[in-house]
Amino acid sequence: MSHQAFDRNQRLASEIRTVLSEALIHKVNDPRLEGVVISVVRLNRDKTRAKIFFSVVGDDERERQAADGFQAASPFLRRQLGLQMRLRSLPELEFTRDDSYAYGDKLERLFDQLHADGVFPREETPDDAS
Repeated sequence: MSHQAFDRNQRLASEIRTVLSEALIHKVNDPRLEGVVISVVRLNRDKTRAKIFFSVVGDDERERQAADGFQAASPFLRRQLGLQMRLRSLPELEFTRDDSYAYGDKLERLFDQLHADGVFPREETPDDAS
């Protein structure tokens, strides 16, 4: 894929993210999708599929509720894309939880525990050396 095509795909993915985020906030009235944030959109090369990564605070049950909400709202959200964007064809939408935040939080807690146990000492910063 050329650099120009990659930029165009990224720009399109960003625009899709914006349209879907606005629709979630202002047009979708499903309580399962309250507080859910669309973090990343990835388009496949031929733009027929858009993988939508979402973040939700909560446990596995909350994640399941959000996934069910997206399943129900997917046709509506796809129509919103069609109304607000000029695309030759609308991509199929695939929603999946973005685990990067939870993974980062887990790593941070692990490092904090290692620091607390003295296994992994904190680096001194110039402010610490007085």
